[in-house]
Amino acid sequence: MILITGATGTIGGDIVRQLVARGEQVRAVTREPARAQLPAGVEVVRGDYLDPGSMAAAAHGADAAFIVGVLGPEYADADRTLIAAARDAGVRRLVKLSAIGTGDTALGGVGTWHLPGEQAARESGVEWTILRPSSFASNTLSWADAIRNDQPVPSMTGTGQQGVVDPRDVSAAAVAALLSADHAGNIYTLTGPELLTSTDQAAILAEVLGRPVPVLDVPNEAAREHMRAAGMSAAFIEGALAGQAYVRAGGNAVLTDDLERILGRPPRTYADWASDHIAAFREAPTAATTSRMTLA
Repeated sequence: MILITGATGTIGGDIVRQLVARGEQVRAVTREPARAQLPAGVEVVRGDYLDPGSMAAAAHGADAAFIVGVLGPEYADADRTLIAAARDAGVRRLVKLSAIGTGDTALGGVGTWHLPGEQAARESGVEWTILRPSSFASNTLSWADAIRNDQPVPSMTGTGQQGVVDPRDVSAAAVAALLSADHAGNIYTLTGPELLTSTDQAAILAEVLGRPVPVLDVPNEAAREHMRAAGMSAAFIEGALAGQAYVRAGGNAVLTDDLERILGRPPRTYADWASDHIAAFREAPTAATTSRMTLA
């Protein structure tokens, strides 16, 4: 039995689908099981990261677990609690989803948000693998409304390059680590095959769509006000802005061969992802599609 937290998110949901396709037993954890749209045969259970008892119950009887934390400084202990609950329930293999740059002091506070979870996994006493993906290709789904309305897409990272990674490849790496001890004790930095700026990604989308996709650079203050209006905490906002500054300064211009070593093939390009998801930039999303656009 394999436990998947964040099972209705981008990565978790795809891990569930890949495992089911392989014939594995899967238990999906979500706060609202009645709303989950998952493949037949998946055991769907309720679990809330802020309710350790519910997560302990969800983990009971599972052999391996995929751990997606709650991102933000106010949730520093959530990963620790979740990993301890999984271990104490008998889980013997953990795959922790982290983020590229974790632990880099140049990132400031945001570089520490995943550290408690990583430390808890390493000190758990069971097999562990840590995945640190770069910027997801699917992050550009946030541009869809602007593109459909012929407006410029916003960029807060300037000319900073990133090894943009297809979430499907991140999910495939997680599946490999969940099913095999070969990856135990490894910290993998997962990137796509090329370094891209936001402008590069917009140009690729423009080519696939067959029409221009202009880019608008968003100043820090405008980004701060937007996040504040969305109800984000001051600490989260400052962390996010520090992360964007890190990218602008070239800190995330990193490529690795970790995905190719795990999967035995080159990672997908951003153009591959864009071609496969171009409908999202042409058509208004359904409620079901929107629920899968989350980052976890």
